[in-house]
Amino acid sequence: MQNMTLWLGLAGSIVTVLACYAGYLLFKLYQQTQRHKAFLARAEAEQGEKLKQRNATIMESVFIIADAGKQAQCDMSEISIRLYKLMEVLQGEKAINFAQTYPAMNELYQVVKDMPRGEARKTIQKQERMKLDLERMKAEARLQDSIKLELDAILAMK
Repeated sequence: MQNMTLWLGLAGSIVTVLACYAGYLLFKLYQQTQRHKAFLARAEAEQGEKLKQRNATIMESVFIIADAGKQAQCDMSEISIRLYKLMEVLQGEKAINFAQTYPAMNELYQVVKDMPRGEARKTIQKQERMKLDLERMKAEARLQDSIKLELDAILAMK
């Protein structure tokens, strides 16, 4: 009988130690989960801040280009290309559907997007270059007033 009590006491002690160890491990798991949640929240906040900073930098460039367009310092086709490329990479709450928001600039962009520029332009024949220039100038002339109104709308966002 005494032997049985000793064995039961020993078994009870082992079960108690194992239960305490399991409780300790559960507590450590809880702490790790809380640290992980805090880390994710900080990472998300930092990412949101970086996204805002990136969007602000992009919009600063957009305003500079729009201002140059209003002052006729650059061709309308070049402005359309640059603004399209900048605004398509805006993210989050600043994301813009360029085609819907700025239809005239989008139309001009669609006309000139595949035309060769820079060194590639120099490699095409003069007659082809003149044909492309005529097509671009017609589109610019036709859309110029609408694009200026869209540039005013962009500058109004400042």
